[in-house]
Amino acid sequence: MKVSDLSESDLRGLLKQGNLLLQISPFVARIRSDVHKVAHEIALMYGDFTVCQPEGFADFHVEVAREAGLRRWFYPLARFAFDGRRSFVPLPAAQAFPMIEWGLNWCVAAHAHQYLVIHAAVIEKGGRAAVLPAPPGSGKSTLCAGLVNRGWRLLSDELALYDLATGLIHGMARPVNLKNASIDVIRAFAPEAVFTVPVPDTTKGTVALMRPPSASVLRAQEPVRAAWIILPKYEANAEAVLSVHGKAETFMLVAEQSFNYDVHGLRGFNAVADLLDQCASHTFTYGHLDDAVRVFERLAAEPAS
Repeated sequence: MKVSDLSESDLRGLLKQGNLLLQISPFVARIRSDVHKVAHEIALMYGDFTVCQPEGFADFHVEVAREAGLRRWFYPLARFAFDGRRSFVPLPAAQAFPMIEWGLNWCVAAHAHQYLVIHAAVIEKGGRAAVLPAPPGSGKSTLCAGLVNRGWRLLSDELALYDLATGLIHGMARPVNLKNASIDVIRAFAPEAVFTVPVPDTTKGTVALMRPPSASVLRAQEPVRAAWIILPKYEANAEAVLSVHGKAETFMLVAEQSFNYDVHGLRGFNAVADLLDQCASHTFTYGHLDDAVRVFERLAAEPAS
């Protein structure tokens, strides 16, 4: 059964009881929430995702619940909990759905040590993936959103899950998190894209989630081998320039952007080295998404090395 098969009333009931088990391959998350609008946003963003049976196994048990007390009547707050333990500071209840998304990212980064978890977007075309590791503000998610609206498959805009045993990358195809000016950029670039209502005044500024393409969700359980590591950098009105980047510098950046590199020790070092061995390394500066699409199309058309 898909999320889209449920009414919002059904979703609210499952969320209130803690019985919504959402398959975000390769994981299952059990989600509980008493925040009314969360059901609408899950329906909007996760319509193509599979709902598992309530008695099934879940990797992560998460909750976003309203804070009690008199304050809830004039400044409602919500708090994230993992495995029944409250985590992080409470945030305005209007941020409940983004909080679930951020919380799920934290769950994966902090606990999924069967993978090397890298802060990177991952997209795929023709059986080859581009890994886009970059710090916040680099234009990574904007570039990712633009390309998946032009035929690239979305694996992730935040977390690359590198399988140390197989050398393949797994993706969850979850909603793309966009911030500030990027929201309007993607709306203009892809008018057919579906967004949540932007939420202002978060720690990240104004945020909105973009629904993942159905084709990407349907292929979420297909891992892929990386062919390129591309370090994106947005500069206003800059020409699109793809340049070779040194392997040593790329190694250091990937290691720095990995959430659990130190957990894996020597195995983590070898994993990053193996990833770089299978990939061409580039930097990519861009100022316009149309130019970026043309560069990536040329890259995808090149024969595999």
